[in-house]
Amino acid sequence: MKDKVGIVIVSHSIDVARGTADMVRQMVGDTVPLAYCGGNPEGGLGTDVAKILKAIDEAWSDKGVAILVDLGGAETNSEMAVELLDAGRQGKVVICNAPIVEGAVMAATEASGGGSLEDVRRTAEELSPQ
Repeated sequence: MKDKVGIVIVSHSIDVARGTADMVRQMVGDTVPLAYCGGNPEGGLGTDVAKILKAIDEAWSDKGVAILVDLGGAETNSEMAVELLDAGRQGKVVICNAPIVEGAVMAATEASGGGSLEDVRRTAEELSPQ
């Protein structure tokens, strides 16, 4: 499984993140490394850089990790988490500009077929309005 691009789902809501991960698993099974996180450290709505870093570690693959986010704060905190990774990992993590649910399913589908990190990002981002 670690020979496939990993997927990380970051939402302001742990329920949204968990539900999205459930949907991905129902579509592609356990064929890709997958992790999710959501909520602030107190358990309310928000995101947390430490949780994102943990999710990146859980979904880590030498082929890279694609992150899907729900709102701007999730993207900002995901960018901060990527900046905290060692230099060797930073270049293997991308944040996709895609709808979180549809993007995660499409990214995971591409990853399950052995797509590269760039293929996974491109597939997820095809869903974004131009």
